[in-house]
Amino acid sequence: MSGEVGSDDVVDVPVPEEDAEDVSIHEEGVELERTIGLMGGLTIGVGTMIGAGIFVFPGLAAGNAGPAAILSFIIGGLIALLVALPASELATAMPRSGGGYFFVSRAMGAKPGGMVGISLWFGLVFATAFYLVGFGYYAVEVMYELGLTVGFDPVVLLSVFFGVLLVAISISGTENTEKLQNLVVSLLIVILVVFLVYGVLEVVGVLGRERIPEEFAPFGIGSVFSTAALVFTSYLGFAQVATIAGDIERPSRNLPLAMVGSVVIVTVLYALTIFVATGTIDSVTLGGFGETAIIEVSRELLGVLGAIVILMAGLLATISSANASILASSRALYSVSRDRLLPQGLSKINLRYGTPHIALISAGILVVGLVLVGEVELLAEVASFLHLIMYGLICFSVIFFRRMSPDWYSPEFKTPGYPVLPVVGGVASFALIAFMEPVSRWIGIVILLIAGVWTLIYASDVELKGVLDDE
Repeated sequence: MSGEVGSDDVVDVPVPEEDAEDVSIHEEGVELERTIGLMGGLTIGVGTMIGAGIFVFPGLAAGNAGPAAILSFIIGGLIALLVALPASELATAMPRSGGGYFFVSRAMGAKPGGMVGISLWFGLVFATAFYLVGFGYYAVEVMYELGLTVGFDPVVLLSVFFGVLLVAISISGTENTEKLQNLVVSLLIVILVVFLVYGVLEVVGVLGRERIPEEFAPFGIGSVFSTAALVFTSYLGFAQVATIAGDIERPSRNLPLAMVGSVVIVTVLYALTIFVATGTIDSVTLGGFGETAIIEVSRELLGVLGAIVILMAGLLATISSANASILASSRALYSVSRDRLLPQGLSKINLRYGTPHIALISAGILVVGLVLVGEVELLAEVASFLHLIMYGLICFSVIFFRRMSPDWYSPEFKTPGYPVLPVVGGVASFALIAFMEPVSRWIGIVILLIAGVWTLIYASDVELKGVLDDE
Protein backbone atom coordinates (compact mmCIF):
# COMPACT_ATOMS: atom_id res chain seq x y z
CA MET A 1 0.00 0.00 0.00
CA SER A 2 1.35 3.44 -0.83
CA GLY A 3 0.19 6.90 -1.58
CA GLU A 4 0.49 10.57 -0.79
CA VAL A 5 -2.39 12.20 0.98
CA GLY A 6 -3.01 15.91 0.69
CA SER A 7 -4.25 18.30 3.36
CA ASP A 8 -5.21 21.23 1.15
CA ASP A 9 -6.94 19.65 -1.86
CA VAL A 10 -10.39 19.44 -0.31
CA VAL A 11 -13.29 20.17 -2.64
CA ASP A 12 -17.04 19.99 -2.40
CA VAL A 13 -18.42 16.98 -4.24
CA PRO A 14 -22.15 17.29 -5.01
CA VAL A 15 -24.18 14.12 -4.80
CA PRO A 16 -26.36 13.50 -7.88
CA GLU A 17 -30.01 12.97 -7.04
CA GLU A 18 -30.01 9.64 -8.85
CA ASP A 19 -27.35 8.37 -6.43
CA ALA A 20 -29.38 9.19 -3.33
CA GLU A 21 -30.12 5.54 -2.70
CA ASP A 22 -26.39 4.80 -2.26
CA VAL A 23 -25.46 4.65 1.38
CA SER A 24 -21.87 5.82 1.40
CA ILE A 25 -18.99 7.21 -0.57
CA HIS A 26 -15.23 7.55 -0.26
CA GLU A 27 -13.31 9.66 -2.74
CA GLU A 28 -10.09 11.62 -2.65
CA GLY A 29 -10.94 15.16 -1.62
CA VAL A 30 -14.37 14.49 -0.10
CA GLU A 31 -14.90 16.62 2.99
CA LEU A 32 -17.58 16.71 5.66
CA GLU A 33 -20.26 19.39 5.42
CA ARG A 34 -19.73 22.37 7.76
CA THR A 35 -22.98 22.62 9.73
CA ILE A 36 -21.88 23.48 13.30
CA GLY A 37 -21.75 27.15 14.33
CA LEU A 38 -20.13 28.93 17.29
CA MET A 39 -22.92 28.00 19.69
CA GLY A 40 -22.68 24.39 18.56
CA GLY A 41 -18.91 24.40 19.07
CA LEU A 42 -19.26 25.90 22.55
CA THR A 43 -21.99 23.46 23.55
CA ILE A 44 -19.93 20.51 22.32
CA GLY A 45 -16.95 21.74 24.35
CA VAL A 46 -18.91 22.74 27.45
CA GLY A 47 -21.35 19.85 27.16
CA THR A 48 -18.58 17.28 27.00
CA MET A 49 -16.75 18.69 30.00
CA ILE A 50 -19.65 19.61 32.24
CA GLY A 51 -20.90 16.06 32.61
CA ALA A 52 -17.86 14.62 34.33
CA GLY A 53 -16.58 17.61 36.28
CA ILE A 54 -19.86 18.41 37.99
CA PHE A 55 -21.91 15.25 38.01
CA VAL A 56 -19.37 12.42 38.33
CA PHE A 57 -16.12 13.71 39.86
CA PRO A 58 -16.99 15.93 42.89
CA GLY A 59 -17.38 13.01 45.31
CA LEU A 60 -14.35 11.14 43.98
CA ALA A 61 -12.22 14.30 43.96
CA ALA A 62 -13.26 15.41 47.45
CA GLY A 63 -12.63 11.91 48.79
CA ASN A 64 -9.10 11.99 47.35
CA ALA A 65 -8.03 15.58 48.10
CA GLY A 66 -10.57 17.14 50.47
CA PRO A 67 -11.58 20.77 49.90
CA ALA A 68 -8.23 21.22 48.12
CA ALA A 69 -9.85 19.40 45.20
CA ILE A 70 -10.80 22.89 44.06
CA LEU A 71 -7.07 23.36 43.28
CA SER A 72 -7.08 20.09 41.34
CA PHE A 73 -9.74 21.41 39.01
CA ILE A 74 -7.99 24.77 38.69
CA ILE A 75 -4.71 23.02 37.80
CA GLY A 76 -6.55 20.95 35.20
CA GLY A 77 -8.16 24.09 33.79
CA LEU A 78 -4.84 25.94 33.55
CA ILE A 79 -3.19 23.03 31.70
CA ALA A 80 -6.19 22.79 29.39
CA LEU A 81 -5.97 26.53 28.67
CA LEU A 82 -2.22 26.26 27.98
CA VAL A 83 -3.03 23.63 25.36
CA ALA A 84 -6.22 25.25 24.01
CA LEU A 85 -4.36 28.38 22.87
CA PRO A 86 -1.73 26.57 20.72
CA ALA A 87 -4.41 24.17 19.51
CA SER A 88 -6.53 27.15 18.42
CA GLU A 89 -3.64 28.45 16.30
CA LEU A 90 -3.20 25.07 14.64
CA ALA A 91 -6.94 24.66 14.13
CA THR A 92 -7.27 27.98 12.29
CA ALA A 93 -4.34 27.02 10.05
CA MET A 94 -5.68 23.49 9.44
CA PRO A 95 -9.44 23.40 10.05
CA ARG A 96 -9.85 19.72 9.23
CA SER A 97 -11.45 16.83 11.07
CA GLY A 98 -9.00 14.93 13.28
CA GLY A 99 -7.83 17.73 15.57
CA GLY A 100 -4.64 16.79 17.40
CA TYR A 101 -3.94 13.91 15.03
CA PHE A 102 -4.06 16.18 12.00
CA PHE A 103 -1.80 18.77 13.65
CA VAL A 104 0.84 16.30 14.84
CA SER A 105 0.88 14.29 11.61
CA ARG A 106 1.45 17.43 9.52
CA ALA A 107 4.24 18.55 11.84
CA MET A 108 6.05 15.28 12.54
CA GLY A 109 5.06 12.89 9.78
CA ALA A 110 2.86 9.88 9.17
CA LYS A 111 4.35 7.51 11.73
CA PRO A 112 4.16 9.78 14.83
CA GLY A 113 0.87 11.13 13.52
CA GLY A 114 -0.58 7.67 13.05
CA MET A 115 0.40 6.67 16.56
CA VAL A 116 -1.23 9.81 17.95
CA GLY A 117 -4.32 9.48 15.77
CA ILE A 118 -5.05 5.88 16.72
CA SER A 119 -4.33 6.65 20.37
CA LEU A 120 -6.63 9.69 20.20
CA TRP A 121 -9.41 7.47 18.93
CA PHE A 122 -8.87 5.05 21.80
CA GLY A 123 -8.75 7.95 24.25
CA LEU A 124 -12.08 9.26 23.00
CA VAL A 125 -13.80 5.89 23.18
CA PHE A 126 -12.47 5.40 26.73
CA ALA A 127 -13.89 8.82 27.60
CA THR A 128 -17.22 7.99 25.95
CA ALA A 129 -17.47 4.76 27.94
CA PHE A 130 -16.68 6.70 31.12
CA TYR A 131 -19.48 9.19 30.42
CA LEU A 132 -21.96 6.43 29.60
CA VAL A 133 -21.20 4.57 32.83
CA GLY A 134 -21.79 7.85 34.67
CA PHE A 135 -25.11 8.14 32.87
CA GLY A 136 -25.98 4.62 33.99
CA TYR A 137 -25.40 5.52 37.64
CA TYR A 138 -27.63 8.57 37.35
CA ALA A 139 -30.34 6.63 35.54
CA VAL A 140 -30.38 4.06 38.34
CA GLU A 141 -30.64 6.85 40.94
CA VAL A 142 -33.66 8.22 39.07
CA MET A 143 -35.25 4.78 39.20
CA TYR A 144 -34.65 4.57 42.95
CA GLU A 145 -36.16 8.01 43.52
CA LEU A 146 -39.24 6.90 41.58
CA GLY A 147 -39.47 3.69 43.59
CA LEU A 148 -38.63 1.46 40.64
CA THR A 149 -36.55 -1.64 41.29
CA VAL A 150 -35.36 -4.56 39.17
CA GLY A 151 -33.79 -7.85 40.12
CA PHE A 152 -30.32 -6.88 38.85
CA ASP A 153 -27.99 -3.89 38.59
CA PRO A 154 -29.11 -2.10 35.39
CA VAL A 155 -26.20 0.37 35.16
CA VAL A 156 -24.41 -1.42 32.31
CA LEU A 157 -27.61 -2.24 30.41
CA LEU A 158 -28.78 1.38 30.50
CA SER A 159 -25.32 2.63 29.54
CA VAL A 160 -25.15 0.31 26.52
CA PHE A 161 -28.69 1.17 25.38
CA PHE A 162 -28.09 4.91 25.38
CA GLY A 163 -24.68 4.48 23.79
CA VAL A 164 -26.28 2.70 20.83
CA LEU A 165 -29.00 5.36 20.67
CA LEU A 166 -26.46 8.21 20.56
CA VAL A 167 -24.50 6.48 17.79
CA ALA A 168 -27.71 6.25 15.76
CA ILE A 169 -28.42 9.96 16.31
CA SER A 170 -24.88 10.88 15.19
CA ILE A 171 -25.24 8.78 12.04
CA SER A 172 -28.44 10.65 11.15
CA GLY A 173 -26.55 13.94 10.79
CA THR A 174 -24.35 16.42 12.65
CA GLU A 175 -27.15 18.98 12.64
CA ASN A 176 -29.18 16.55 14.77
CA THR A 177 -26.23 16.10 17.13
CA GLU A 178 -25.84 19.89 17.35
CA LYS A 179 -29.55 20.44 18.04
CA LEU A 180 -29.51 17.82 20.80
CA GLN A 181 -26.33 19.31 22.25
CA ASN A 182 -27.62 22.90 22.20
CA LEU A 183 -30.86 21.93 23.93
CA VAL A 184 -29.22 19.76 26.58
CA VAL A 185 -26.44 22.21 27.44
CA SER A 186 -28.80 25.22 27.57
CA LEU A 187 -31.00 23.44 30.09
CA LEU A 188 -27.94 22.37 32.06
CA ILE A 189 -26.51 25.87 32.32
CA VAL A 190 -29.79 27.26 33.63
CA ILE A 191 -30.09 24.53 36.28
CA LEU A 192 -26.43 24.82 37.32
CA VAL A 193 -26.41 28.61 37.59
CA VAL A 194 -29.45 28.53 39.88
CA PHE A 195 -28.01 25.69 41.97
CA LEU A 196 -24.52 27.18 42.28
CA VAL A 197 -25.70 30.72 43.08
CA TYR A 198 -27.94 29.37 45.82
CA GLY A 199 -25.24 26.99 47.05
CA VAL A 200 -22.55 29.68 47.24
CA LEU A 201 -24.90 31.99 49.17
CA GLU A 202 -25.59 29.13 51.60
CA VAL A 203 -21.95 28.15 52.06
CA VAL A 204 -20.69 31.70 52.67
CA GLY A 205 -23.40 32.21 55.28
CA VAL A 206 -25.63 34.74 53.52
CA LEU A 207 -28.64 32.44 53.88
CA GLY A 208 -27.77 31.27 57.38
CA ARG A 209 -25.93 27.99 56.81
CA GLU A 210 -22.48 27.53 58.37
CA ARG A 211 -19.71 26.09 56.22
CA ILE A 212 -18.50 22.61 57.23
CA PRO A 213 -15.27 23.12 59.25
CA GLU A 214 -12.56 21.02 57.62
CA GLU A 215 -8.83 21.10 56.95
CA PHE A 216 -8.23 22.42 53.43
CA ALA A 217 -5.78 19.70 52.31
CA PRO A 218 -6.27 16.78 54.73
CA PHE A 219 -4.54 14.28 52.43
CA GLY A 220 -1.50 16.38 51.53
CA ILE A 221 -0.45 18.38 48.50
CA GLY A 222 0.43 15.25 46.53
CA SER A 223 -3.23 14.25 46.51
CA VAL A 224 -4.06 17.56 44.82
CA PHE A 225 -1.90 16.67 41.79
CA SER A 226 -3.01 13.02 41.63
CA THR A 227 -6.62 14.21 41.75
CA ALA A 228 -5.85 16.73 38.99
CA ALA A 229 -4.62 13.81 36.85
CA LEU A 230 -7.83 11.89 37.59
CA VAL A 231 -10.24 14.73 36.86
CA PHE A 232 -8.41 15.91 33.74
CA THR A 233 -10.88 13.85 31.74
CA SER A 234 -13.26 16.69 32.58
CA TYR A 235 -11.26 18.95 30.26
CA LEU A 236 -11.21 16.87 27.10
CA GLY A 237 -14.08 18.78 25.51
CA PHE A 238 -12.06 21.66 24.09
CA ALA A 239 -9.92 19.24 22.09
CA GLN A 240 -13.05 17.58 20.77
CA VAL A 241 -13.98 20.90 19.20
CA ALA A 242 -10.70 20.70 17.24
CA THR A 243 -11.38 17.08 16.38
CA ILE A 244 -14.61 18.08 14.59
CA ALA A 245 -13.03 21.18 12.99
CA GLY A 246 -14.13 19.89 9.59
CA ASP A 247 -17.76 20.35 10.68
CA ILE A 248 -17.34 23.90 12.08
CA GLU A 249 -18.59 26.94 10.18
CA ARG A 250 -16.25 29.97 9.92
CA PRO A 251 -13.42 28.01 11.59
CA SER A 252 -10.96 30.93 11.80
CA ARG A 253 -13.34 32.73 14.17
CA ASN A 254 -15.40 30.01 15.78
CA LEU A 255 -12.68 27.48 16.64
CA PRO A 256 -10.61 29.68 18.99
CA LEU A 257 -13.72 31.15 20.63
CA ALA A 258 -15.25 27.72 21.18
CA MET A 259 -12.06 26.07 22.47
CA VAL A 260 -10.82 28.77 24.82
CA GLY A 261 -14.31 29.84 25.86
CA SER A 262 -15.39 26.34 26.82
CA VAL A 263 -12.30 25.85 29.03
CA VAL A 264 -12.88 29.12 30.90
CA ILE A 265 -16.59 28.48 31.41
CA VAL A 266 -16.24 24.98 32.80
CA THR A 267 -13.25 25.79 35.03
CA VAL A 268 -15.35 28.42 36.81
CA LEU A 269 -18.27 26.00 37.13
CA TYR A 270 -16.04 23.20 38.46
CA ALA A 271 -14.41 25.40 41.08
CA LEU A 272 -17.77 26.67 42.33
CA THR A 273 -19.16 23.13 42.43
CA ILE A 274 -16.33 21.82 44.63
CA PHE A 275 -16.58 24.92 46.85
CA VAL A 276 -20.30 24.30 47.39
CA ALA A 277 -19.97 20.53 47.78
CA THR A 278 -17.17 20.57 50.38
CA GLY A 279 -18.81 23.44 52.20
CA THR A 280 -22.05 21.49 52.54
CA ILE A 281 -20.88 17.93 53.29
CA ASP A 282 -17.51 16.81 54.65
CA SER A 283 -15.03 15.29 52.21
CA VAL A 284 -14.98 11.77 53.66
CA THR A 285 -18.77 11.52 53.39
CA LEU A 286 -18.67 12.94 49.87
CA GLY A 287 -16.11 10.33 48.89
CA GLY A 288 -18.42 7.63 50.21
CA PHE A 289 -21.23 8.85 47.95
CA GLY A 290 -18.95 8.33 44.93
CA GLU A 291 -20.16 9.17 41.43
CA THR A 292 -23.51 10.62 42.54
CA ALA A 293 -22.28 12.76 45.47
CA ILE A 294 -23.61 15.99 43.97
CA ILE A 295 -27.13 14.61 44.33
CA GLU A 296 -26.69 14.37 48.09
CA VAL A 297 -25.26 17.90 48.18
CA SER A 298 -28.36 19.16 46.39
CA ARG A 299 -30.61 17.15 48.70
CA GLU A 300 -28.89 18.73 51.71
CA LEU A 301 -29.30 22.24 50.28
CA LEU A 302 -32.68 22.05 48.57
CA GLY A 303 -34.40 18.92 49.84
CA VAL A 304 -35.95 16.16 47.77
CA LEU A 305 -36.97 18.51 44.95
CA GLY A 306 -33.37 19.72 44.62
CA ALA A 307 -32.10 16.15 44.47
CA ILE A 308 -34.56 15.29 41.70
CA VAL A 309 -33.65 18.38 39.67
CA ILE A 310 -29.92 17.61 39.92
CA LEU A 311 -30.63 13.99 39.06
CA MET A 312 -32.29 15.08 35.84
CA ALA A 313 -29.44 17.53 35.18
CA GLY A 314 -26.94 14.71 35.72
CA LEU A 315 -28.73 12.61 33.14
CA LEU A 316 -28.62 15.48 30.66
CA ALA A 317 -24.96 16.20 31.42
CA THR A 318 -23.70 12.66 30.99
CA ILE A 319 -25.76 12.32 27.80
CA SER A 320 -24.23 15.52 26.40
CA SER A 321 -20.70 14.36 27.26
CA ALA A 322 -21.19 10.97 25.65
CA ASN A 323 -22.95 12.51 22.65
CA ALA A 324 -20.08 14.91 21.89
CA SER A 325 -17.42 12.24 22.53
CA ILE A 326 -19.00 9.77 20.12
CA LEU A 327 -19.06 12.48 17.45
CA ALA A 328 -15.42 13.39 18.08
CA SER A 329 -14.21 9.77 18.19
CA SER A 330 -15.74 9.08 14.79
CA ARG A 331 -14.04 12.18 13.32
CA ALA A 332 -10.68 11.07 14.69
CA LEU A 333 -11.07 7.63 13.09
CA TYR A 334 -12.37 9.20 9.88
CA SER A 335 -9.35 11.47 9.59
CA VAL A 336 -6.75 8.75 10.24
CA SER A 337 -8.48 6.42 7.78
CA ARG A 338 -8.73 9.09 5.10
CA ASP A 339 -4.95 9.47 5.34
CA ARG A 340 -4.64 5.70 4.73
CA LEU A 341 -3.05 5.00 8.09
CA LEU A 342 -6.05 2.74 8.71
CA PRO A 343 -8.23 0.92 6.16
CA GLN A 344 -9.91 3.57 4.00
CA GLY A 345 -13.28 1.92 4.34
CA LEU A 346 -13.52 3.47 7.81
CA SER A 347 -13.74 6.96 6.24
CA LYS A 348 -16.74 6.26 4.02
CA ILE A 349 -19.34 9.02 4.12
CA ASN A 350 -23.06 8.29 4.25
CA LEU A 351 -24.57 10.06 1.23
CA ARG A 352 -27.95 10.59 2.81
CA TYR A 353 -26.73 12.16 6.06
CA GLY A 354 -23.19 13.32 5.26
CA THR A 355 -21.66 11.51 8.26
CA PRO A 356 -18.87 8.90 8.56
CA HIS A 357 -21.20 6.05 9.52
CA ILE A 358 -18.59 3.26 9.45
CA ALA A 359 -16.35 5.23 11.83
CA LEU A 360 -19.32 5.90 14.10
CA ILE A 361 -20.34 2.24 14.20
CA SER A 362 -16.73 1.17 14.86
CA ALA A 363 -16.44 3.61 17.75
CA GLY A 364 -19.78 2.45 19.12
CA ILE A 365 -18.72 -1.21 19.16
CA LEU A 366 -15.56 -0.50 21.17
CA VAL A 367 -17.44 1.86 23.52
CA VAL A 368 -19.95 -0.87 24.33
CA GLY A 369 -17.09 -3.26 25.12
CA LEU A 370 -15.47 -0.74 27.47
CA VAL A 371 -18.78 0.03 29.19
CA LEU A 372 -18.87 -3.60 30.23
CA VAL A 373 -15.66 -2.94 32.23
CA GLY A 374 -17.54 -0.41 34.35
CA GLU A 375 -14.45 0.91 36.20
CA VAL A 376 -15.11 4.66 36.23
CA GLU A 377 -11.74 5.90 37.51
CA LEU A 378 -9.75 3.56 35.25
CA LEU A 379 -11.67 4.63 32.13
CA ALA A 380 -11.19 8.28 33.06
CA GLU A 381 -7.45 8.05 33.68
CA VAL A 382 -6.66 6.07 30.53
CA ALA A 383 -8.59 8.66 28.51
CA SER A 384 -6.63 11.43 30.23
CA PHE A 385 -3.28 9.69 29.64
CA LEU A 386 -3.83 9.33 25.90
CA HIS A 387 -5.02 12.91 25.56
CA LEU A 388 -2.17 14.36 27.61
CA ILE A 389 0.37 12.72 25.29
CA MET A 390 -1.36 14.33 22.34
CA TYR A 391 -1.66 17.70 24.10
CA GLY A 392 2.06 17.84 24.76
CA LEU A 393 2.80 17.10 21.10
CA ILE A 394 0.27 19.71 19.98
CA CYS A 395 2.11 22.38 21.96
CA PHE A 396 5.46 21.45 20.44
CA SER A 397 3.92 21.22 16.96
CA VAL A 398 3.21 24.97 17.11
CA ILE A 399 6.90 25.59 17.73
CA PHE A 400 7.87 23.35 14.79
CA PHE A 401 5.49 25.14 12.41
CA ARG A 402 6.58 28.61 13.53
CA ARG A 403 10.30 27.78 13.15
CA MET A 404 9.96 26.07 9.77
CA SER A 405 7.34 28.57 8.53
CA PRO A 406 5.99 26.63 5.52
CA ASP A 407 4.20 28.75 2.90
CA TRP A 408 0.82 27.17 3.54
CA TYR A 409 0.92 27.75 7.31
CA SER A 410 -1.10 30.93 7.80
CA PRO A 411 -3.15 30.77 11.05
CA GLU A 412 -5.60 33.60 11.70
CA PHE A 413 -5.14 33.14 15.44
CA LYS A 414 -1.65 33.32 16.97
CA THR A 415 -0.68 31.82 20.33
CA PRO A 416 0.01 34.60 22.85
CA GLY A 417 3.26 34.41 24.82
CA TYR A 418 5.03 32.37 22.14
CA PRO A 419 7.30 30.41 22.57
CA VAL A 420 7.07 30.26 26.37
CA LEU A 421 3.40 29.36 26.58
CA PRO A 422 3.55 26.33 24.22
CA VAL A 423 6.65 24.99 26.00
CA VAL A 424 5.02 25.33 29.43
CA GLY A 425 1.82 23.72 28.11
CA GLY A 426 3.71 20.78 26.63
CA VAL A 427 5.82 20.15 29.72
CA ALA A 428 2.80 20.49 32.03
CA SER A 429 0.83 17.99 29.95
CA PHE A 430 3.56 15.36 30.15
CA ALA A 431 4.25 16.08 33.83
CA LEU A 432 0.64 15.46 34.91
CA ILE A 433 0.93 11.86 33.67
CA ALA A 434 3.38 11.13 36.51
CA PHE A 435 0.58 11.54 39.05
CA MET A 436 -1.68 8.88 37.51
CA GLU A 437 -2.23 5.39 38.86
CA PRO A 438 0.37 2.92 37.46
CA VAL A 439 -2.26 0.64 35.90
CA SER A 440 -3.69 3.58 33.92
CA ARG A 441 -0.25 4.52 32.63
CA TRP A 442 0.54 0.94 31.63
CA ILE A 443 -2.72 0.56 29.70
CA GLY A 444 -2.02 3.86 27.96
CA ILE A 445 1.55 2.81 27.09
CA VAL A 446 0.31 -0.51 25.66
CA ILE A 447 -2.19 1.34 23.46
CA LEU A 448 0.55 3.69 22.24
CA LEU A 449 2.82 0.74 21.44
CA ILE A 450 0.08 -1.09 19.56
CA ALA A 451 -0.67 2.09 17.58
CA GLY A 452 3.02 2.55 16.82
CA VAL A 453 3.54 -1.03 15.64
CA TRP A 454 0.39 -0.87 13.49
CA THR A 455 1.57 2.34 11.81
CA LEU A 456 5.05 0.93 11.14
CA ILE A 457 3.65 -2.21 9.52
CA TYR A 458 0.45 -1.09 7.80
CA ALA A 459 1.41 2.43 6.72
CA SER A 460 5.17 2.17 6.34
CA ASP A 461 5.18 3.92 2.94
CA VAL A 462 2.45 6.53 3.46
CA GLU A 463 3.53 10.13 3.00
CA LEU A 464 1.52 13.20 3.94
CA LYS A 465 1.51 16.54 2.19
CA GLY A 466 2.22 19.43 4.51
CA VAL A 467 4.70 17.54 6.69
CA LEU A 468 7.52 19.85 7.70
CA ASP A 469 10.20 17.33 6.88
CA ASP A 470 9.00 17.42 3.28
CA GLU A 471 9.27 21.20 2.99
